[in-house]
This record gives sequence, structure tokens and C-alpha cells, in this order.
Amino acid sequence: MPSIFSRIVAGEIPCHKIAETDQYLAFLDVFPCAIGHTLVIPKQEIDYIFDLDDELYIGLMKFAKQIEPAIRKAVPCKRIGIAVIGLEVPHAHLHLIPMNSMSDMNFNNKLKVSQEQLAETAAKIRSFLD
Repeated sequence: MPSIFSRIVAGEIPCHKIAETDQYLAFLDVFPCAIGHTLVIPKQEIDYIFDLDDELYIGLMKFAKQIEPAIRKAVPCKRIGIAVIGLEVPHAHLHLIPMNSMSDMNFNNKLKVSQEQLAETAAKIRSFLD
């Protein structure tokens, strides 16, 4: 059965898209730790990030690095934290989370954000992409 992320890639489930290439997709987390919390995934469904071949793994990191400055400009913060948890969805993914303190990366305290706010945040981040 395809993961929820594979269903998003296939267009079966909508998302607040930030950026996309042939191999990668970045979109907002609908249950964010902080405003601007972005998920970055390879489109190929591989459960464990360290099972990605070197080219796909390095490409994922490069793709995330291209998106980070846009998030930082759109959501004022000290830095963008990166996390790989990988247990909640069986599809390799990175969490890019705007941070002002360590508590901003607390995965046990999710924000309740409206679809409208997610759409506005995604548009703002996209406006800063090169």
C-alpha cells in the first residue's frame, strides 16, 4: 500500500507545495511544530533514509538546502533545524523547521493551523525561492 507521501506525489491527496523537481517534493507539514515546518521527500518511496542510494540521498540534501533560505526569509527565525525521524510515515523524509529555541522542534507539541494559514505560508515561502 502506498504511503501517504506517495499518495501526495501522485496527486491523490492535496498538499501545500513549496517546490518540486522530477525526483523531489517539498511541502508544508499539516501538523507543524512551527509555522513554516516543511517536509522534503524523494518522490521514490523508500522507507528508511539510509536505504536511499548515494545519488538520491545527496540530491535530497541539495534540494533541501535550496529551500532553506526561502523558509528563513518567509518565517523570521534564528535558523532552520533539520530532523530525520522516519517513524511516522514509511517514506524517507526530512523535516525543515524554523527555530528560535530548541523547544520549536518538539514533535509532541503540534500547532493547529488552518488550511488558509498553510496556503498563505506556502505562498510566502515560494515567493522567496530563487
